[in-house]
Amino acid sequence: MKKYVAEFIGTAVLVILGCGTAMLVGCNAAAGGGYILTALAFGLVIVAMAYSIGNISGCHINPAVSLGVLISGGMSVKDFIGYVISQCLGAFAGAGVLAAIFTTGNVTDMTGGFGSNGLAGVNDSVVAGLIVEAVLTFIFVMAILGVTDQKAKHGSFAGIVIGLTLTLVHILGIGLTGTSVNPARSLGPAIVAAIDGNSAPLSCLWVFIVGPFVGAALAALVYKVLSSEKAE
Repeated sequence: MKKYVAEFIGTAVLVILGCGTAMLVGCNAAAGGGYILTALAFGLVIVAMAYSIGNISGCHINPAVSLGVLISGGMSVKDFIGYVISQCLGAFAGAGVLAAIFTTGNVTDMTGGFGSNGLAGVNDSVVAGLIVEAVLTFIFVMAILGVTDQKAKHGSFAGIVIGLTLTLVHILGIGLTGTSVNPARSLGPAIVAAIDGNSAPLSCLWVFIVGPFVGAALAALVYKVLSSEKAE
């Protein structure tokens, strides 16, 4: 149960600080500084959480990462289900905290949807959105599997590498889809936005669930082949 609580807390913190930063600075291409700040916010959360809850749950705080670990044989189906439920609940709770802060404080949400994802950057193209999310998640999960592989012996640097990789994929992805690579991170804000009266994020939410899961599954399969003792 402790690892599920850890995943709940970690995902809530990711949404509060990552999406919260996006809400404050916006994601306008004309003001590229907002891209960097948001990318850093998401990356730094991963670093902070990796060194605080990593020893408890592994700090997945992302259903796509959990799927990659499951396929790689690093967790049971039971734990996978428990992790995903905890992560989704954490994301919803985090988005709820943002709603309370921005609503009661009368703070302008520069993203218009609690930091939820969308397809505006790819001209509402579902295909392009799926490709972006699958590719970026593939890169992210490959990095995680590689740096956490016991044979890699990266030790205490793993959290930093993972955080920097998430920052990297955000730098490209923010202007295209807002960068999900995390179904829970997309689900929580989209639901809270709908409750607040903006149902637009729900219309393309499936893209940010399917894309990351496909990318994570491919990453796990490719890594298993590449890291196999029989691989040459």
